[in-house]
Amino acid sequence: MALRIGINVSTAATPGTDVVGSARRAEELGFDFVSASDHLHGTHPSFETWTLLTWLAASTTRIGIVTNVLGLPYRSPAVTAKMAETLQRLSGGRFVLGLGAGGADSEFAAFGLDVRTPGQKIDALADALAVIRALWSDESATHEGEWYSVRDAHLTPKPDSPVPIWLGSYGPRALDLLGRTADGWLPSMPYAPPDAIPAMRDRIRAAADAASRDPDSLTYAYNVGVHVGAQVDRKDFVSGTPTEVVDRLQQLAGLGLDTFNLWPVGDEAEQHARIAAEVLPALR
Repeated sequence: MALRIGINVSTAATPGTDVVGSARRAEELGFDFVSASDHLHGTHPSFETWTLLTWLAASTTRIGIVTNVLGLPYRSPAVTAKMAETLQRLSGGRFVLGLGAGGADSEFAAFGLDVRTPGQKIDALADALAVIRALWSDESATHEGEWYSVRDAHLTPKPDSPVPIWLGSYGPRALDLLGRTADGWLPSMPYAPPDAIPAMRDRIRAAADAASRDPDSLTYAYNVGVHVGAQVDRKDFVSGTPTEVVDRLQQLAGLGLDTFNLWPVGDEAEQHARIAAEVLPALR
């Protein structure tokens, strides 16, 4: 199966930033999807992720749209389910709901939101997934959870095409939850180094198999920082000549990954162009 290759776009709202131009350029260059991160708190000017991606979906025609990943405490999962249905429908089925339990505790505290223990985060994520799935499938959805509940809730219309859910998960319980309930995995290289990927992926696959799901039906994606040019002596992203970058990404694919979401390190426009011209053809 051919690798799917996406590209992350900046959420910066600084003067001169052209995020729409970046997404359109990514589409023209042949990337499969664009993604954007979800950090709402901070002193650096930025866009809100969902609004930004909706604008990008309306400004493009083919390229996929991925949240990378939504911090769960920022939004009610029931409202997120409705938002996802709308964006999936209006974009013509191009949306992927990337979701995380929420790692940036200081951001949530600053916004007056729940700051949860690691165990509570996974419990809340399980509740959220149950709510979202029920609203997408049940005529009248009810879920009584410790963190999130819905009662006789109606979401109309239902999604007219499946909305994939990819989780940015790392710990054992989170990986088990992913294998049982989600459609894909979207970890980041700095937090899930390559030597940890096989065991983590095997855990997801075992959980899927135990839940009578086909492990091969899941997406195994990877957030990877990439710089085409001078090699940088760092282990948390890939750099070097085009050949070196291709070789390293092919090695990573050999760990059982089928999708890369590349984060350009350096000048975004230049790196988009170089990755598209000098890396993508060889990977595909």
